[in-house]
Amino acid sequence: MLKAAISYSISEVESVRIVQVTDPHLFADPEAQLLGVNTANSLGAVLNTISAVNYPAHLMLATGDISQDYSNESYHSFVKAIEPVNLPCHYLPGNHDDPRIMNLHMQGPKIFAQKRILAGNWQIIMLDSTVRERPGGHMSEAELELIDSSIKAEPGRNVLLVMHHNPVLTGCNWLDQHCMDNGASFIERVAQYPQVKGLLWGHVHQSIDTKHMGPHGALHLMATPSTCIQFKPKSPYFALDALQPGYRLLELKSDGSILTNVYRVPGETFSPDKDAGGY
Repeated sequence: MLKAAISYSISEVESVRIVQVTDPHLFADPEAQLLGVNTANSLGAVLNTISAVNYPAHLMLATGDISQDYSNESYHSFVKAIEPVNLPCHYLPGNHDDPRIMNLHMQGPKIFAQKRILAGNWQIIMLDSTVRERPGGHMSEAELELIDSSIKAEPGRNVLLVMHHNPVLTGCNWLDQHCMDNGASFIERVAQYPQVKGLLWGHVHQSIDTKHMGPHGALHLMATPSTCIQFKPKSPYFALDALQPGYRLLELKSDGSILTNVYRVPGETFSPDKDAGGY
């Protein structure tokens, strides 16, 4: 049975404005670092940048790897960190998250784990691409059935599909071992729905903006930088990028088009360990 969606009172002719943050990799210890970057501080810098820009967003999406150490405290820290942004936050798990611990401790008046969001002329579907004890992902038949039933329930709305793992390859050989293993067939399948306009994910710690031409037009495919370390694009071996932590802003227009840009923390505050040989 299809579970009820969360609905926002946004006119069908109004754009839906979203902030996406992803892959903060928080620890129980707020002083802990991931490959030379204090992840609590880098998330704070991203959130401060979002607040300073004053983008009139309706909601925030957090697309996995909230935690690095599966700790209760890491999830508590995320909830506390986003409070000043004052947006409802919808989240999904990444491969570094324990969904059970995550759902127990990602709690607050503006924190939501529901899988369907209705806003304006859009339906946003939050998908679980994780596989227990595996870094790579897979889109299960249950999630595909959720997409189908959700679209049948709201056939007049445009659809944004949101997940953690990348359904397309990045060109980083080491990283693409941990992609969504059925990503190509997943894209081909969802492209059959005229309602589906875009796919959005995290996981790859870099920006990707591309298109897939389907039978009903172009699907917008989007990956977003991490709020901590960045992976160097197109590198065949593990390599960190010197680019600063980032986030994505999206405007989902009522006609089904998507306007979006990635933004980063200004300056050069966060410098990863350039000698790191793995992740």
